Amino acid sequence: MTEYAHTNRLIHETSPYLRQHAGNPVDWYPWGEEALDKARRESKPILLSIGYSACHWCHVMAHESFEDQATAQVMNALFVNIKVDREERPDLDKIYQAAFQMLHRRAGGWPLTMFLTHDDHIPFVGGTYFPSQPRYGMPAFIDILRRVSDHYRERPNDIRQQNQALLDVLHGELAAPSAAHEVQLTTAPLQNGRDQSVHHFDPAHGGFGGAPKFPHPTGLERLLRHWAASLAHGEPDREAETVVLHTLRKMASGGIYDHLGGGFCRYSVDAEWQIPHFEKMLYDNGPLLALYAQVWRATQDPLFRTVAEETGAWIIREMQSPEGGYYATLDADSEGEEGKFYLWTPEQVRELLTAEEYAVFAACYGLELPPNFEGHAWHLRVTTDPLALARQRGVELAPVSEWLTAARRKLLATRSERIWPGRDEKILTAWNGLAIRGMAIAGRHLGRADFAASAERALDFVHTRLWCEGRLRAVYKDGQSRLNAYLDDYAFLIDGILELLQCRWREGDLSFAMALADVLLERFEDHRHGGFYFTADDHEMLIQRPKPPHDDALPSGNGVAAQALLKLGHLTGHTRYLEAAERTLRWAWPALGQIPNACNALLTALEEYQEPVQIIVLRGDSVPLAEWWERCARPYAPRRLTLAIPKEAVLPEGSLTEQKPGLAAVTAYVCSGLECQPPVTTLDALENHLGGTEAIE
Repeated sequence: MTEYAHTNRLIHETSPYLRQHAGNPVDWYPWGEEALDKARRESKPILLSIGYSACHWCHVMAHESFEDQATAQVMNALFVNIKVDREERPDLDKIYQAAFQMLHRRAGGWPLTMFLTHDDHIPFVGGTYFPSQPRYGMPAFIDILRRVSDHYRERPNDIRQQNQALLDVLHGELAAPSAAHEVQLTTAPLQNGRDQSVHHFDPAHGGFGGAPKFPHPTGLERLLRHWAASLAHGEPDREAETVVLHTLRKMASGGIYDHLGGGFCRYSVDAEWQIPHFEKMLYDNGPLLALYAQVWRATQDPLFRTVAEETGAWIIREMQSPEGGYYATLDADSEGEEGKFYLWTPEQVRELLTAEEYAVFAACYGLELPPNFEGHAWHLRVTTDPLALARQRGVELAPVSEWLTAARRKLLATRSERIWPGRDEKILTAWNGLAIRGMAIAGRHLGRADFAASAERALDFVHTRLWCEGRLRAVYKDGQSRLNAYLDDYAFLIDGILELLQCRWREGDLSFAMALADVLLERFEDHRHGGFYFTADDHEMLIQRPKPPHDDALPSGNGVAAQALLKLGHLTGHTRYLEAAERTLRWAWPALGQIPNACNALLTALEEYQEPVQIIVLRGDSVPLAEWWERCARPYAPRRLTLAIPKEAVLPEGSLTEQKPGLAAVTAYVCSGLECQPPVTTLDALENHLGGTEAIE
């Protein structure tokens, strides 16, 4: 444990981010009744600071301001100071990020610095990073503190009036259309969302928009599904195909990808994917792993398989705890410098490699070009294709590939001996759900049983440690499961379970998914208007109870919940799941009509509502069952769910999985929506049911 000259209340927290600030001279409180009561009693405004452990600018502001005695004195004298880990409390982060956007007419970010009224916790002013000295066109943080305090004392009526207007907007966001039950759900938003996304495509470098550039895996997967549907209808959408494939190739060759260790950083600071913000997040890598595995299966391009396998290996090697759950993040900084762990000089590389290895490695990864990181170091990115390099050197591709593989292995071993970035070892249920899904999809499409086994270990950890008395907990750290879970925790975990069930049947998993779904319907659903709140009905009362339809860095919990409930409803025959999914789509219809490309998870739910997934239940003896599963589950067929259930398995009653094995070695039961076909007992006969659901050219 770090030794501090003095500590504040954050020393008792399990969050690594909060504990990073435990030695600050700031009198920090965690969010809770003690801090809120102090603000009420002393009529002091609240300084709310939200960030996370891997955030570079959070570290900068902490070092410049929160570790500074003079700044801390002003903060302590004028405010009640509350520090929040946005990964543990996404409910608070969603509310105050939305408030920031309304106050400033632009998106926020981290660190988020908001000033709240002492009694009702409504933000009246805020910002993100503030420098310790005047620069970047901003005043010094200590001057901001004094101005805000003066404004709070001198203009209370103005603040109350502004706050009421802000509350009206926040609550108005949740207002349901007056006749949601009369909405006619159509496929129009699917095409409109596709068109909006293609319009924002960067044809030169891939991705959407300019710098900073984010991966947006939910949007890319939506376009991939759109392309697959167009193939099934005999009218290939080449634009959608180009957006997905070009973007994924550019990302795979850019510096946002870790060419030595696998996995992706959170975003690129430039439009070309060259220099990343070096933090590596589980929530990015789970969806990207799934996406690259799906695209490899659809195209057979070996680049996509390589990236998927390296990313899955990174998750197992560096992000899976000995207990089975997946850790949250790797920091951007090491030794106090952003990216230092990942940077090289040509001299460092040359010392580690043979002459042949260095020659091809330097040409391939940009070491022959000028330094690309702050003028003095090199961050690896692919600048020459290995095949083109082999042709230039007049040699076969095989030795070039061998030299590059050997070079990467040597550099990774040397890098592993450096001082590592910090790792946030809390285990978040929602992010584990995303990673379980990604590992299961990759395991199935790539034939990697170790990936599926990793996902199973993570699911067992969540089930054992974070499922308590019929409710989920959101976070696990240091032996403690804490905080009531959010919508995303339930929705992402159900989705992950359904994907893992497609890798292998295991008794108990479907029942667990149904138990999670029942809590969603009981505790989170807006039974009057449809859709799901982000927090449960017994959650702490906050200034807003969010019900978000839009994707952000994570897919929309409402969208994933609707997808999972549709599958679960058709699989189990429980219409309550189907009805809740339909109510969600009706509630979200205005958002789907206005900005569908911001609602890609809901668009996929709409697609699966309009054309339900094909469910194939295979029952039989294990050896022939594996062959049938291989035919049904391996191809890229996004609107198919395949379960291979051994003949001897004991199954829950009242579901499609209750289908009994027939006299044949394997019997297939094929259903789409509410319509089921007669049992199929030969692979040739099954082929007739598989056409039109796979991405095959």
